[in-house]
Amino acid sequence: MKITKEQAAANRRRIVDASARAFQARGVDAVGVNDVMKSAGFTHGGFYNHFESKDALVAEAFAAAFAPAVASVEGAASSADRFARALDGYLTVAHRDDPANGCPTAALVGDAGRQGPAARGAYAAGIGRFLAAFESRMPGGGEAARRAAIETLAGMVGAMVMARGIGDADEALSMEILETARVATAAHLGKRAAPRGAKAARARARRGRPGA
Repeated sequence: MKITKEQAAANRRRIVDASARAFQARGVDAVGVNDVMKSAGFTHGGFYNHFESKDALVAEAFAAAFAPAVASVEGAASSADRFARALDGYLTVAHRDDPANGCPTAALVGDAGRQGPAARGAYAAGIGRFLAAFESRMPGGGEAARRAAIETLAGMVGAMVMARGIGDADEALSMEILETARVATAAHLGKRAAPRGAKAARARARRGRPGA
């Protein structure tokens, strides 16, 4: 039975959304076309009705992953307090442990440089919009605000990547990295981060009882 253009578009969107989550969770190379189609509820054979290649899907998935994340940050940037809370919430164990539904900047950074121009372009565009939102909330304005925006985003993403890489191999160190980056991020905004009890958390982790 022939499907409508609207249904075809909806099916394509399901494939893109499923692939974006899978790529963020497992990496592009670890996710095959069959994996994507199965998770979206379709058979492998239908893939080429929507995409010329996996590379084409990757590019679209990267753009789709950034769209809601960028919109959220841009919305938060309308208020100094909302923006500070959004950045504070980024550097958490909950975010660390859920890359599929988290920030694509951190989740896709290991894959972006190995992809084609379209996917790298989508990644670059997403970061560009993040930086613009960050810059609008950095004290001072001008070149100083731009530098602070880059330093802040790079520090947050770097901390998240390291914390995920360490994971439960050294829970105390992973949490310490997140907490240190959180304090530094608040300082860039001219604020002081409220403590999360990092010392107690590290102590729990060393005793084998890590807590979020």
